[in-house]
Amino acid sequence: MATYTALTTLKGREAAEALGEALEDLDPAPMGVGVFEIEDDSGMWEIGGYFDGKPDEVGLALLSAAYGAAEFAISEVPDTDWVDKVRRELTPVAAGRFFVYGSHDADKVPEGAEPLLIEAAMAFGTGHHGTTLGCLRALDRLAEAGFVGRNVADIGCGTAVLAMAAARIWPNPVLASDIDQVAVEVAEANVRANDLVGRVNCVEAAGFDAPELAEAAPFDLVFANILMAPLIELAPSMGQAVVPGGHAILSGILTRQADETLAAYVEAGFEQAHREVIGDWVTLTLKRV
Repeated sequence: MATYTALTTLKGREAAEALGEALEDLDPAPMGVGVFEIEDDSGMWEIGGYFDGKPDEVGLALLSAAYGAAEFAISEVPDTDWVDKVRRELTPVAAGRFFVYGSHDADKVPEGAEPLLIEAAMAFGTGHHGTTLGCLRALDRLAEAGFVGRNVADIGCGTAVLAMAAARIWPNPVLASDIDQVAVEVAEANVRANDLVGRVNCVEAAGFDAPELAEAAPFDLVFANILMAPLIELAPSMGQAVVPGGHAILSGILTRQADETLAAYVEAGFEQAHREVIGDWVTLTLKRV
């Protein structure tokens, strides 16, 4: 049976989330609904539905009109083995001492590298994107400079690749959190695949809002590879959660957003230690003063 997508855009998070909820009630109902911020600093959001048959075009038109969204673009999805496609295209990534790879490339792990296995089916946050790559490089630089993380957290962990990287090189367990329960489950699966059970502990949380994080704070290193708006919102909490002399590694920031993000963290008690630009993305390494 053919599958279809129906995609539209809308300004503002609340309106986008409301349209996403309304889309779930369409008849026939979609198999899944996604609501994502478009990463171009425009304030626009994309709302998408995924259907196992052709969706109700009239119903979609009424929804877009009711919420002031663009007309839904409906497309038939080719019958593709996406995991196999990603596996073919997902080549290993070297970031300093770290080597991120899929099991199909296990024979390519260099001697002496710190291996991080991320399967193609769990390929968000693999090291290919400039944000994750920048964070791994920042971690490698800190370690090269002699820094040892004794109490580390990864906020918005995704695959938990950053938490696992820290756990590979330092002795103490690392906390990894994500606001999305599915991401937490993916992170836990990756932790098991990398033989790091007990070394990386995964929790569901928004920011630092979890008992495990509150009990573990303050941290000497925190990763936050998310987006500019939640990073700025997180800045005051980050200032309280990181010890003086500790570090925060931030990414998910477009180059034109870097100064605004940095300003929020300077106000929260940080100074810039390093800035790396990879394509359109910036990774900030900050030190708590």
